[in-house]
Amino acid sequence: MNSRCHWRGATGLNRLRGGIRAWSVSHDSRHLDQGFHFHTGRPLAHLLGYTDELLAGIPETSIESFAGTGNPFSLGELRPGYRVVDVGCGAGIDSLIAARMVAPDGEVIGIDMTPAMLEKARKAAEEAGLQSVGFRMGYAETLPIEDGWADVIISNGVLNLMPDKQAALREMARVLKPGGHIQIGDILVQKQIPEDARQKFELWTG
Repeated sequence: MNSRCHWRGATGLNRLRGGIRAWSVSHDSRHLDQGFHFHTGRPLAHLLGYTDELLAGIPETSIESFAGTGNPFSLGELRPGYRVVDVGCGAGIDSLIAARMVAPDGEVIGIDMTPAMLEKARKAAEEAGLQSVGFRMGYAETLPIEDGWADVIISNGVLNLMPDKQAALREMARVLKPGGHIQIGDILVQKQIPEDARQKFELWTG
């Protein structure tokens, strides 16, 4: 899909990011059952194949904010000792699951551009008692991670929302070790999205 639209310029991209941050504050977990055109929370996680075993021990504050489009762990469990980057981690559900998989010697870094979600993720990690996971503010197009750091990159329902997908994929490649791999759950469209739909801000934010 050609993703060139008015969100790709610097001004448009900043406007989109600012709008998403504002949206994330106004649509906290207490309102996740209102005003969405998709499922969220534990019901969505079950629909996407997250077992009770995967969700066991994950704080409810993280689960109820879940709005992914797939299940990165359906592509394979992460090995103990792996270094993992979660691009667009949101409230941290996938980061926390990954942290348990790579324990005790692995490490997970969740990246998100929304302070409200990062705050939730950090509190959830503390509540879960997970020491091997941390969260950083950042953008998928400019990941705050050193070159060749990660064994695996996971992402869930985020790449489809990025105006410049090629830049995000280049960053993922930069951060991966040689032989590393990507496990993404996302949406793929097979038809061109109408221009008027691509310009609708609400369709980029939920």
